[in-house]
Amino acid sequence: MTAPVSKPDDPALLRIDGPIATITLNRPAAFNAINLAIAQKLEQLATYIEGADDIRVVVLEGEGRAFCAGGDLQTIGAAAEAGTVTPVVGELLKHYHAFIETVRRMPKISLSSVHGSAAGAGMGLAFVTDLCIAADDARFTPAYAKIGVSPDGGSTVGIVGTVGSRRALQIFLAEDNFTAQQAYEWGLVAKTVPATELKAATRQLAERLAQNPPAAIAGTKQLVYQAATTPVKQQLDAEEHKIIMAMNTEAFRTAVKKFTSKSK
Repeated sequence: MTAPVSKPDDPALLRIDGPIATITLNRPAAFNAINLAIAQKLEQLATYIEGADDIRVVVLEGEGRAFCAGGDLQTIGAAAEAGTVTPVVGELLKHYHAFIETVRRMPKISLSSVHGSAAGAGMGLAFVTDLCIAADDARFTPAYAKIGVSPDGGSTVGIVGTVGSRRALQIFLAEDNFTAQQAYEWGLVAKTVPATELKAATRQLAERLAQNPPAAIAGTKQLVYQAATTPVKQQLDAEEHKIIMAMNTEAFRTAVKKFTSKSK
């Protein structure tokens, strides 16, 4: 499959550098708010990345002053006034949720790199990825309850699975916003760095993650996400299956030879 060619005015851009793919939300004038065009583009890019065997890590970032302001409230508000919320938001979420599902399913590690504001669905996007690195001045804003709605965009998938139900209820219903440091303390952010160092630190972490062989990444991700809802015997059987598959790869044989030669 040929990689999609990004044009400067595309609502989301794709850059590939070796085993690392970077998706950049590219609506800076709208603080990268999610509309139908960006949702469709994200779905397309994720579909390509999922099928690209040479990609091991996908980074999500935002262009301009914010990571992502959430859903495009101008579009959604106009639909509410016109009585067309169901088809308009339904179509938007069909594509955006397909993107989220692919990100969670793909046998690659996804890493969000957050600066500025991450609000609503943008906050959800930051935490639905497998890992998140954030600038120390980043702010996370749940936003949903304030406008009288419940979370979407994978927000309950990523946050509840990390912090549990009680902390999630606190975040969605009792927090106006919270800092990168709070997100780190709650386990939502893997690392915080000064804003001026975010791009370099993101690249460094992505390169570290990409050092893991594909079988290790794919097997670990699948096992971790299914562990909470899988009976013990079934999970142990899955562990056995995944590790034997990985042990039959050349990457494993090479790593073992390197390890055992050092121990002699």
